[in-house]
Amino acid sequence: MKIASWNVNSVKARLAPLLGWLDSAKPDVLLLQELKCVEADFPRIEVESRGYRVAVVGQKTYNGVAILSRLPIEVARERLPGDESDPQARWVEAMVGGRLRVASLYLPNGNPAPGEKFDYKLAWMRRLIAHARTLLDGDTPTLLGGDYNVCPTDADVYDPEGWRADALCRPESRALFRELVYLGFTEAFRALHPDAKSAYTFWDYQAGAWPRDHGLRIDHLLLSPQLADRLAACDIDKDPRGLDKPSDHTPIWCELADG
Repeated sequence: MKIASWNVNSVKARLAPLLGWLDSAKPDVLLLQELKCVEADFPRIEVESRGYRVAVVGQKTYNGVAILSRLPIEVARERLPGDESDPQARWVEAMVGGRLRVASLYLPNGNPAPGEKFDYKLAWMRRLIAHARTLLDGDTPTLLGGDYNVCPTDADVYDPEGWRADALCRPESRALFRELVYLGFTEAFRALHPDAKSAYTFWDYQAGAWPRDHGLRIDHLLLSPQLADRLAACDIDKDPRGLDKPSDHTPIWCELADG
């Protein structure tokens, strides 16, 4: 089974690259983030014509997450537990094929830091940790994938000193990411590529970041122990970032052996 995650930075603006990647990469499950549209405006017909079922949690102009699956989808949650007053569309969780739990998440950026937005980021991460703990208490294989807006280590950012104070690299963000992983998850890419350099999933549109390879690795796939035992491959597909008018992110994918 091939599972991928991609922050498309507006699904309507990136529809052609999205459909092209579905056709070429053929993931069984694709987790999308930053849709920037409400559910009714999601290009469901075009995606379903490729053989995918769709679960969407949208929001006008901002945020938005989705799960695309060739297998049947049963939506479990459309909000991250822990704050019922939170209106932001950053989480969708579903059972896929009746045997695998997946979540597409769009963790808050948190800038400027310190400040209210950074406080919201840290609170959201604590909610994520609490919910992830309950998911691991069960015996259902689980994958939490998406744009985490965290560079776990200095190896995941092209200029560690220059980004030291940014919310994506601050020690508070990294500590909570480690706490999440240490619950019992395996971070798929680093499990198979522990020493990889310049393995980025995001390049800003500004200052020639893409041609200069000034990137960040902020999109991650976390696997529960049952799935970690089945991890066969994981990589980053940089090709979509080089297209005309691309997303500033590119897909990350993993392959799981049959369980």
